[in-house]
Amino acid sequence: MPGLTPETTQMLNSFWPFLLMAIVFYFLLYRPQKKEQKKRATLLDNLKKGDRVITIGGVYGTITALTDKKVTLRVADRVEVDFVRTAVSHYQEDATK
Repeated sequence: MPGLTPETTQMLNSFWPFLLMAIVFYFLLYRPQKKEQKKRATLLDNLKKGDRVITIGGVYGTITALTDKKVTLRVADRVEVDFVRTAVSHYQEDATK
């Protein structure tokens, strides 16, 4: 390349490992984390009464009431427990599967 000094070429060559590390960081760490956050936000936004869920503490229950910040789960007959909405981890799998 005309006009490039050896120092400039050496500087450009030393920049490639950092660029490669940034690309690897993006695809291995940042992108999957953002995808998982989006999936979790969708789960929390779509909760409705009657859904069978599991909390992050491992409590199985059925949603009986919802507010913006709170979820009430029926964990046994005549036993209902309030949780923060973000404590819901995922839906229960169907027992017939």
